Amino acid sequence: MTPQLLPLVSTPRHGSRSRMTCHFRCNDACDAPVPNESGNPAMRDLVEGALARRSVLKGSALGAGALVLAGLTAGAAAPAAASGGPAPAGHGRPTGDVGRAAFTPVAPNNADAVTNAPEYTQNVVIRWGDPVESDAPRFDVHAQTPEAQARQFGYNNDYVGVLPLDGRRALLVTNHEYTDENLMFPTGEYDDATVKKIAMAAHGMAVVTIERGRAEGSWVRADHRRAKHNRRITVHTEFALHGPAAGHELLRTAADPTGTRVHGTFGNCAGGTTPWGTVLSGEENFNGYFDASGPVDPANATSFKRYGLATAAVTNRGWSSVDERFDLAKHPHEAYRFGWVVEVDPFEPDSTPVKQTMLGRFKHEGANVTISDSGHAVAYMGDDERGDYIYKFVSADRFREGPSRAARRHNKTLLTRGTLYVARFTGDGAADGVHDGTGEWIALTTHERSFVPGMSVGDVLVHTRLAADTVGPTKMDRPEDIEPNPVNGKIYCALTNNSNRGTSYPTDEANPLASSMVRASLGAPLTSKSGNRNGYVLEVTENRGDHTGTGFTWDLFLVCGDPEAPETYFAGYDKSKVSPISCPDNVAFDGVGNLWISTDGNVLGSHDGLFRVPVAGPDRGRVEQFLTVPVGAETCGPLVTQDQRSVFIAVQHPGETDGATFEKPSSTWPHTDGFPRPAVVVSYRR
Repeated sequence: MTPQLLPLVSTPRHGSRSRMTCHFRCNDACDAPVPNESGNPAMRDLVEGALARRSVLKGSALGAGALVLAGLTAGAAAPAAASGGPAPAGHGRPTGDVGRAAFTPVAPNNADAVTNAPEYTQNVVIRWGDPVESDAPRFDVHAQTPEAQARQFGYNNDYVGVLPLDGRRALLVTNHEYTDENLMFPTGEYDDATVKKIAMAAHGMAVVTIERGRAEGSWVRADHRRAKHNRRITVHTEFALHGPAAGHELLRTAADPTGTRVHGTFGNCAGGTTPWGTVLSGEENFNGYFDASGPVDPANATSFKRYGLATAAVTNRGWSSVDERFDLAKHPHEAYRFGWVVEVDPFEPDSTPVKQTMLGRFKHEGANVTISDSGHAVAYMGDDERGDYIYKFVSADRFREGPSRAARRHNKTLLTRGTLYVARFTGDGAADGVHDGTGEWIALTTHERSFVPGMSVGDVLVHTRLAADTVGPTKMDRPEDIEPNPVNGKIYCALTNNSNRGTSYPTDEANPLASSMVRASLGAPLTSKSGNRNGYVLEVTENRGDHTGTGFTWDLFLVCGDPEAPETYFAGYDKSKVSPISCPDNVAFDGVGNLWISTDGNVLGSHDGLFRVPVAGPDRGRVEQFLTVPVGAETCGPLVTQDQRSVFIAVQHPGETDGATFEKPSSTWPHTDGFPRPAVVVSYRR
């Protein structure tokens, strides 16, 4: 019998490393100034029923990369939830169970490969350029066209989500965050305009049908010619703006005087799978895609500065030379139409995707939704920049159970009405020897009423950073992926790093490090550098377990770095028995509630990787490295299936190092060509 998989949470993203250019996505990669300061109705009904049953469990969460296969029942999850926490790793389950079984931790290394724990192997599921849509041509790096790329798998896939079609097939949903033209294009073979147009087509999202492979736990790409759900979403795809800010004067342009339709999405980082079976994607570093050919209307100056948008005659990616809407001097309102959370229904390939304005506008890492005990949808979000904030949205309406189309239509409106909050963290002092304290969620606006003086509801949602600045939230160290743990109900946030903590940003108990230990290379001695270089993992417990409430407690579950460094902390676990970990980026959970962490920007001399760590019991804080990624790459999109047989990751920007070019690559992973190709990988037991 084919094992049935229960919904889980998981996800992706990036950070600092040696790069030829920051590509407007890495918010702490260098010392450059960073501004702060129709589908199958019968199958669809089956999927909806499965999602509905599971999502109403106490503490349940369908986060980024959740994999759900049809035919499940809510009761199957009860033993893990009732146990009071995950069992220690290495006990009580078959060896294929990545949640409980022991594995040999991967040592820090610099191999140009995906290096798994030796008990595991892996296969590539899909690579940049592989066909997605039915008429997609075969990939030829020497004969690419924008039209071909718009039907092929895009570049630098970050978020990874998987949703069910049947017991053998599923839909892989990914983001395509940004492009690296130096690695993508042979020198001199394309003119500048064609390069830009192909790059634009390589951004966005993809929906791809996958199927189980021959080896248990493996997955492969299904034949795209017969995969009716397959779809590419690019910078030219039409989106609808929903929620209170739709139609706001700043969202209106000459091409869209209604302010309710916009073309495209880009800079998409992490995301999440909702309890109603859609995928959320965060538009993050959108600012780097806009140029200014001349002076910009001063009326936009304050907001543009806060979001890092060009206010003088500058050129970023230069897209304005092939699409005038990216010139802020001519079309300043276009920038306000990006920086949102987008929602895509992968089961409806002809549906119009949505930008949900009620979730606010900032540099979204992603958004992850849980259903509270009261039935409200609650979304957790991070604004990925040094000194920015953590947010929460609570829906006004309640989730409807059941597989009916009416219920699903209703649930797809849950993110349009509710309350948007921002977080303030208060420390309780250092006397207890840990970094912890209490916090509050400060209301910014509902769909009907703004709580920020002088700003309307629409103003708060369009200028969310400016609105939040006025209420005194805590400036965090690059809050990236934030996800609820479906077993214990706690919230876990990856705070990647902040090289300016202690200088531009004073320390506080939630962001305590003004200096940290790093290694210049693998095996080099530890040396001290200013700021928080290795990052933290934050654990938040909502008061009384109520995700709709306004009070919480918190602790720094991990102070990341080398266990030999005095400042590191692994939830109190013996530091001599843990793997070094640097720059947490995204988080995921397995069936017993263990936390899985992907990293981006390792400053300890090793490549980035994926780590498992229990959050309860005697092994709480025991960090073990499960895999590493190739030269120049970051680990994205971790996803653990509930049958514990498969672990998905996205290998983003392999070979992105200083001086690397198409002709002189520093990596050729996945070693199918003479140049690197970002790809999705699945690991499974040998």
